[in-house]
Amino acid sequence: METTSSSQSSWLKKLGIPLAIVIFCALMFMPTPDGLTLEGKKALAIFCAALMLWVSGALPIYLTSMIIIILLPLSGTVAKEKEVFATLGFDVIWLMVSAFVLTSAMIKSNIARRFALWMITTFGQTPKKALIVLILINFSIVFFVPSTTARASLMVPICMILLEIYKAVPGKSNFGKVMMLQGVQADAIATSGVMTGTAGNIIAAGFINQQAGGNIGYMDWLIASFPISFFGMMLSFWVGLKLFKFKDEIDFERALVILKEERQRLGAFTLNEKKAMFIFLLAVFLWATESYHKALFGFKISVYMTAVIAAVLCLMPKIGLLNWSEAKIKWELMIFAAGAYAAGNTLESTQSAQWLISKMVYGLGLEQMNIYLVYIIVIFICMYSHLIFTSKTVKTTILIPAIIALAKTMGMDPVTLALAASFTLTYTITLPPHSKVNTIYFATGYFSVMDQMKYGLITCFIGATLICISIFTWFQLLGYGL
Repeated sequence: METTSSSQSSWLKKLGIPLAIVIFCALMFMPTPDGLTLEGKKALAIFCAALMLWVSGALPIYLTSMIIIILLPLSGTVAKEKEVFATLGFDVIWLMVSAFVLTSAMIKSNIARRFALWMITTFGQTPKKALIVLILINFSIVFFVPSTTARASLMVPICMILLEIYKAVPGKSNFGKVMMLQGVQADAIATSGVMTGTAGNIIAAGFINQQAGGNIGYMDWLIASFPISFFGMMLSFWVGLKLFKFKDEIDFERALVILKEERQRLGAFTLNEKKAMFIFLLAVFLWATESYHKALFGFKISVYMTAVIAAVLCLMPKIGLLNWSEAKIKWELMIFAAGAYAAGNTLESTQSAQWLISKMVYGLGLEQMNIYLVYIIVIFICMYSHLIFTSKTVKTTILIPAIIALAKTMGMDPVTLALAASFTLTYTITLPPHSKVNTIYFATGYFSVMDQMKYGLITCFIGATLICISIFTWFQLLGYGL
């Protein structure tokens, strides 16, 4: 299966550029359909060609975005090139930059590792309790480590220490399978519950606020999604225990002794750990109290400004704990996001997304369906869309503007549909290549591709079902429309 997947990926990379050129030329030079403007047709051509390059991986994603930024003004799709270049100055880009600074500070300070060991040695008194503690750690650090890959990098060494102590054999130990697969699940599901958990969530919130007229902030996202994430993880945990039984497989008492020794070797809190703890608690406090800032301070500090303040504190000489070279900012992701925003917003402004979705609506017969059924179909399509897309960010850029356009076309609440769909986008859990997190955990050798696919497909079904139920119940209590 892995060889076939690798072969398909190789062919897709080879065909990506020729197919993108064919798609671009076919759409650019076709007669302009009724209801679509010339600028809309050009935007569609550029976006679809970029989509092919993003999906195929024929070019680095940031290079594709730079090509978009060139093509949009040169083709006359966008009147002023300043509109395209300005996307790199969007507030969400600043939030992403700050998130990388915060992540680097957390890793350098070693505070997350200390926290994880404390949780396990204090509360993980049985194998099942240890697994639940690992879930809780994932759900805790998502608030102050805004990177799925960083969290996996922090958690996998802890899991490896545990499993080595338990003498769990990779590929044979069911306890090892549950622990590592649960790590994949918890990382993804916890991420869906927090807006700053990954760049994809931030981008999705940006689209909802800019294109759907929403006002989704940090606490709005948290209140709407976190209960779904928490119960979804508990059900997924139960499924994992049923799929991979591990009774009497490990010597747990000996393991706890060694983990306590590992914790003691960390020694007293370092100055950097204390600085990191203060900065991150300050950021979490400001994010969590965003709705009350005017009452507390007389002015409001946005999610984006809070992140920048925290990043500045991390980088400030003497006060902070990082220098600029240690802040591992992924500039290629920044450039990709800028180009993706330029393409997505142009589809919106030229009405080409609405035109395309209206054709799709009539083609699938969605316009004749009950809106409750439309919600369910859209959520399940989005949930399993990661089987096609290998990047959460690309998937977000493609799906969220299209879903907003669909909701507007059908007279549905675009904020409700897009927000609910956004909660599915982190569920990239079915196969190893679908995310870096999957790859990190899969590389440990404790589970097979089939193990992950079986567990992932079931978990995705549970997640989609819970989100659908929440739209018609929890969302309504929160005041979201249908």
